[in-house]
Amino acid sequence: MARKAAPEINAGSMADIAFLLLIFFLVTTTMDVDTGITRKLPPPVENPDEDVDVNQRNVLKILLNSRNDLMVDGKRMDIALLKDKVKDFMAIHPDNPDYPEVTTRYIDELGKEVPASKGIVSLKNDRGTSYDMYIQVQNELARAFNEMKDEKSVELFGMKYKALLDKNKIKAINKIVPVRVSEAEPEDIGGN
Repeated sequence: MARKAAPEINAGSMADIAFLLLIFFLVTTTMDVDTGITRKLPPPVENPDEDVDVNQRNVLKILLNSRNDLMVDGKRMDIALLKDKVKDFMAIHPDNPDYPEVTTRYIDELGKEVPASKGIVSLKNDRGTSYDMYIQVQNELARAFNEMKDEKSVELFGMKYKALLDKNKIKAINKIVPVRVSEAEPEDIGGN
């Protein structure tokens, strides 16, 4: 008895089908985009052993302990009040010893000197601080600086910061309202 050869399957169009499926999945799939907190890191310290003397009135100290208690300059504060506290601290208060020193800064893009705060926001948290509370504090700090940029932009240019298209105007606002947040390495602060 003669054996019949099995019919051969035509696989010529299999590559086309696989390619079309690949294209379909690439087009219809959404990719997660990592988001994060935007911070401009300071340049490396040239002499790390050298102590930098900072006037304490220029520093707003924010502390998060392991129980997620928010302390601002040693006093408990509700997270809802943090944005306004930061805005008030960073605002220009000439000749007031309870606020940061004021200096003038020449802004090339404006062609004039403007008053500037020497204020710095210092953030320190405990290793046990929850990530949620840490992000809430970061969001409030970002909101404070963004609102200050919007206010200065409306004052100078009649539009909010995000609506500015001119790169020189954006640079001017960034120089007038720099985001000055210093963040210390987390440590075991405790719940006190």
